[in-house]
Amino acid sequence: MKVILSQDVAKLGNKGDVIDVAEGYGRNFLLPRRLAVPATKANLNAADEAAKNKAYKAAQNADEAKLLAHELTKVELNIPVRIGAGGKLYGKVTGQTVADALKKMNIDIDRKKITVPDVTGVGEYVANAKIHEGITAAIKFNVVQEK
Repeated sequence: MKVILSQDVAKLGNKGDVIDVAEGYGRNFLLPRRLAVPATKANLNAADEAAKNKAYKAAQNADEAKLLAHELTKVELNIPVRIGAGGKLYGKVTGQTVADALKKMNIDIDRKKITVPDVTGVGEYVANAKIHEGITAAIKFNVVQEK
């Protein structure tokens, strides 16, 4: 029996996959739980359309991510921090700090996607931001003494 999965099913396939299963498994398990629909001509056409739309949206998101990554390579941030005697920092420069500085420039990136190196004092550093699958951007930032 051929069915189209309407949800991800472990050890069977992902949503939208057309698979061949045993007749009893399809009728008694997959169809009643709405995990799959029968692979009729109409359902196959709908699944093909959904797959095309998904691929189009994924390509569009990847293009937007590439543009954002290119824009981020041009950005240089100044992050003011409190510095004590001997040039030691009070606190840390984290992904949240870099994300807040980017937000002031109207660039919104989740703090969890930003990896900041160990900041030990005043100077120039580079943080990495994972924008999309396989697309990363280097963000240059200067740590300066707070006035």
